[in-house]
Amino acid sequence: MKKILVATVKPFHPEAVENIKEKAANQGYEFQLLEKYGDQSELIDAVKDADALIIRSDKVTREVIEAGKNLKIVVRGGAGYDNVDLEAASEKGVVVMNTPGQNSNAVAELALGMMVYHARNHFNGKAGTELRGKTLGIHAYGNVGKLVAEIARGFGMAVYAFDPFIDKSIIEKDGVEALNTAEELYSTCQYISLHIPANEKTKRSINFDMLNKMPKGATLVNTARKEVIDEEGLKKVFAERDDFHYITDIAPDCKEEIAGKYDGRYFWTPKKMGAQTSEANINAGIAAINQIIGYFEKGDNTFQVNK
Repeated sequence: MKKILVATVKPFHPEAVENIKEKAANQGYEFQLLEKYGDQSELIDAVKDADALIIRSDKVTREVIEAGKNLKIVVRGGAGYDNVDLEAASEKGVVVMNTPGQNSNAVAELALGMMVYHARNHFNGKAGTELRGKTLGIHAYGNVGKLVAEIARGFGMAVYAFDPFIDKSIIEKDGVEALNTAEELYSTCQYISLHIPANEKTKRSINFDMLNKMPKGATLVNTARKEVIDEEGLKKVFAERDDFHYITDIAPDCKEEIAGKYDGRYFWTPKKMGAQTSEANINAGIAAINQIIGYFEKGDNTFQVNK
């Protein structure tokens, strides 16, 4: 009997857990739940006899993978998967998947919500600004970027996008102007919404030179990963441009320095909030178990990320 382990420090919604449990039982799989664990050793111990592992932001290190003697597949309930050691998984023949698109609407709504909140001075009673008529650049036009563009157009924003991996015609049929380079995007748009992954090419790629190209009244919106920001460049643009603003759902490492100097020009949520809706949580959990069943029963590896 195959064993499915759901291991989450931040639990899935109860409805997601029940769906996972029911679908596992229907396939004759054993189900185990490890929630709100306090130490990595608990995950290492629990994974020892698991055939499949479902996680959220939990760290699946080389040690975890090596402990899972029967482990064949890890599914990260969400889009990002930088919390999984892909190299170690590949060495051990473990398939790693994510669940792209399940959190997209939650992240898109958060991005626009933070933009409204910040533009209106955090609702402190003072006059703010409006989004209508402002220019918004979508950096990476994937599942989230597409939805951000759709919502922003409803606000009356002029929307542009840059994504070298998506044909311009696909972008432009959504009423979004596709630009040729990231530099052109940043030079054109007052708001930039970041949706790039964190990898060796993108880490620290959003630097001073890029940010400094933005027009007057610049606001960078980051619901991606903090690692894509060059924090030295971020601090420099804050220091040199009193019109620059930064809003994000994951605070930078230099948050205390920024908070101490640039009151009113930044906002970050207390913790990563992109996927923190009941709908996204449930969708990601159900997608994860469906992908595991598809892999075991049909060999379907559509969402494998360590090919």
